[in-house]
Amino acid sequence: MSLLTDEMRALVGREVVYTAPEELGRASIRYFAEAVGDANPLYTDEAYAREHGHDGVIAPPTLIFETNQYTGLPRDGDGFAGHMWHLDVPGTRLVRGGNAYAFHRPVRPGDVITATWRITDITERVNAKGLAMLIVTSTAAYADQRGEPLATNEETLIYVEIA
Repeated sequence: MSLLTDEMRALVGREVVYTAPEELGRASIRYFAEAVGDANPLYTDEAYAREHGHDGVIAPPTLIFETNQYTGLPRDGDGFAGHMWHLDVPGTRLVRGGNAYAFHRPVRPGDVITATWRITDITERVNAKGLAMLIVTSTAAYADQRGEPLATNEETLIYVEIA
C-alpha cells in the first residue's frame, strides 16, 4: 500500500499563520507557570528577573507553543483547540513522532506572538513489520510583533498503516 499520493506531495509548503489577538499578559505567564508546576521566580518576580539579566519577568519557554491561546480554532473531538494539520490518511493511525524546539529569546509580557506553521516534508517508509508509514514534518516559527524570532518547533507526525 502506498500512502504517498500526489495530493500528499502537494501539501509540502502549505502554510498557516496565527497571530495572537492581544499582547501576552503577566497573568497568563503566571497561570501557565502554575499549571505546569514551575515555581521559577523569573516568571513572577520582577526584581528577581532583573537581577538575573532580564528586563522584567519572562514567560516559561514552552508557553508560546500552546497555540490554542491564539489560533481561534474550535475544539476538536478531543477538546483540543490548537493547530493540527487534520490530514486524512485512510487506513492509518497517527503517532506523534516528536518535537524539536529551539529558543531565540525569552518571551515577555507585551509581546504579540505570531506562529507560522509550514509543512516542510512528507516521505514514505516501511517499518520493521513491513507496514507503510507516512512521515510528515512541519516547522512552526514564532515571532514577536516586530517580526523578531522567538522560537521554532519542528514536529514529526507518523501515519502508520493499520495491519
